[in-house]
Amino acid sequence: MDRALRTALAQLLPELRAFARYLAGSRAEADDLVQEAVLRTLRSLDGRSEGVDLRAWCLAVVRNTFHEQLRSRRREQRLAEAAPDPETPAEQEVPGRMRDLTRALGALPPLLREAVILVGAQGLSHQEAAEICAVPVGTMKARVSRARRLLAEALEKEAPVPVTL
Repeated sequence: MDRALRTALAQLLPELRAFARYLAGSRAEADDLVQEAVLRTLRSLDGRSEGVDLRAWCLAVVRNTFHEQLRSRRREQRLAEAAPDPETPAEQEVPGRMRDLTRALGALPPLLREAVILVGAQGLSHQEAAEICAVPVGTMKARVSRARRLLAEALEKEAPVPVTL
């Protein structure tokens, strides 16, 4: 592996980790996701990174890896549902708008979540995000719009109603 590729990947790690964190929902899962994505990137590029938009490539690998793992977890969940677990403790209410946003993001369907993260949090254009997700620009715009609307609705429900005297 050449030094330039190693340096470029190292510089992308915080961004990849942030994207993975929003997709996966937890730091541990995000770290595992980024590790797997970096390994896949290294294997697939195999020192041939010339002419490749490494940022877009890596974001796409993180996304694809996440969806692969999500499909796998769904299969495992279907198997686990055959033998239900004992009662799980109720989630405690946590104050703070940031936690509300994180919860609302986590409740979004994965395709909408990735769209709003790529465009909103990662600062990509709709065109760039569409290329990463391999969908038409119009589809990406629709996903971002729908995700923003669902987030606004979810956060509106979470916000306390102002009391006027």
